[in-house]
Amino acid sequence: MELTIVVFVRQVDLTDVDCGITQALGVLTDWWTFLIVRDVAGGVTRFDALQKELGMSRRALAERLAALVEHEVLERRRYTDRPPRHDYVLTAKGEGLLPVLLALQEWGDRYVLGDGSLTATAEAGSAEHRRAHALVGRRLPEVTLTGQDGAPVRPAEPDLWTVLFCFPGAFAPQSQGYPPRWSEIPGARGCTLETMTYAARAHLFTAAGARIRGVSTQRPDQLSAFAEHAGVPYDLLSDADGRLATALRLPTFRAGGADRLKRLTMLIDPAGTIREVQFPVADPAASVDEMLASVLRSSGHTSSTNVTG
Repeated sequence: MELTIVVFVRQVDLTDVDCGITQALGVLTDWWTFLIVRDVAGGVTRFDALQKELGMSRRALAERLAALVEHEVLERRRYTDRPPRHDYVLTAKGEGLLPVLLALQEWGDRYVLGDGSLTATAEAGSAEHRRAHALVGRRLPEVTLTGQDGAPVRPAEPDLWTVLFCFPGAFAPQSQGYPPRWSEIPGARGCTLETMTYAARAHLFTAAGARIRGVSTQRPDQLSAFAEHAGVPYDLLSDADGRLATALRLPTFRAGGADRLKRLTMLIDPAGTIREVQFPVADPAASVDEMLASVLRSSGHTSSTNVTG
């Protein structure tokens, strides 16, 4: 006989009106609700696509979407009139949940799927490794980051190949500097070496028809100070709000009271599709030359110039 276990989720007691956790759980009533917000943040915005992705009943999905709209976490945007169809997108209130999702993911990766160690990298074959490489073939979500000059920038633009490398953090000497015990975190060191190696190879990437963009969760002013100090000739983008990290479920770790991106590089084609992922990145400098070779191969360019420039 097959045993079926049914888990009932009790409605949260909302009598503690001054507790933010209690009131938040009155909106995010169960784990399905968190997964809906997670998938909408990742670009799955239509009812049928959400139902297929989550595998939940249409009635249950409709009820939770209606509740999230009522609580102004999501809003409906009509994309066709006959028949009426809507996209579900995050409101500003909904985007306020992105750090919550990142914290849940980091906690799950570290303590549930991992051994609890603080690390800025991952083992081959780990859950983070599988999740990162599953991005190959996926279109980059419609997200906007902040450039080092404070202007809104999309991570990739059409008509060119894009190398988007994620790094934990690089700081100018005159800035506040790295978080405490940064050098003791496996995989955290090497950001300056990586960014400067990309800088030294920038002309080769340009010749191959590709742009370089670096992204971290640092503030734009921190990125601007580092770019000026190091003479970085390409854009550095800030994902301080976690839009890209949440949309792609990128591997993260927490250090110095902030969420940090683990070192990971994506090659994105002119149509916005991720074609290659480097993760984990054990050798930041060597990974640049490997990515240049991938660009030359994928874009159809040939070069007699040695990739070390």
